[in-house]
Amino acid sequence: MVIRARGLGKRYGEKRVLAGVELDLPRGGFLVVTGANGSGKTTLLRLCAGLAVPTEGELTVDAPRAAVGFLAHEPLVYRELTALENLELYGRLYRVPERRERIGMLLERFGLWEARHERVAAYSRGMTQRLALCRALLHDPALLVLDEPFTALDTDGAALLDAQLRELAGERTFVVSTHDAPRVEPLASHTLELAA
Repeated sequence: MVIRARGLGKRYGEKRVLAGVELDLPRGGFLVVTGANGSGKTTLLRLCAGLAVPTEGELTVDAPRAAVGFLAHEPLVYRELTALENLELYGRLYRVPERRERIGMLLERFGLWEARHERVAAYSRGMTQRLALCRALLHDPALLVLDEPFTALDTDGAALLDAQLRELAGERTFVVSTHDAPRVEPLASHTLELAA
């Protein structure tokens, strides 16, 4: 199992945001997480990505931090840098082999090649989301944790992401939270609905 949870819960002070999650996700599995706003989807994904620690139960994630690709609500890119500079920086941090070729391939795949020298501050929210997806995929992670990945994407951007998910499904392990479950359900090997 890449992810195993038993009685997993998270509190912030007196506030419980997640409780009693049971989960077994094998290598190559595709977990779709659904639930109302406030049900703990983002918290669960942050736990799986190693960005938060549980306060209840047990969680085992069999993937080193460097093998996790995380897409958050915030795009986690530098607005004052260009798309190329952002990915070059992340590529160096993750020691991506042949990073220039990989960066070029991702920028082209997500329709950002022509805008690669523009500062991210000039990007639309949808373009910024496309760049955030490039960042999450850059180091070819074994575990992809994607929080509402279709947010702000236009029809073309969503179709590009659909194609990327289909290509990687089965080869990589996925944890994806979404309000649009029908879009990714054909890829899902596992589903988890969190109660509010």
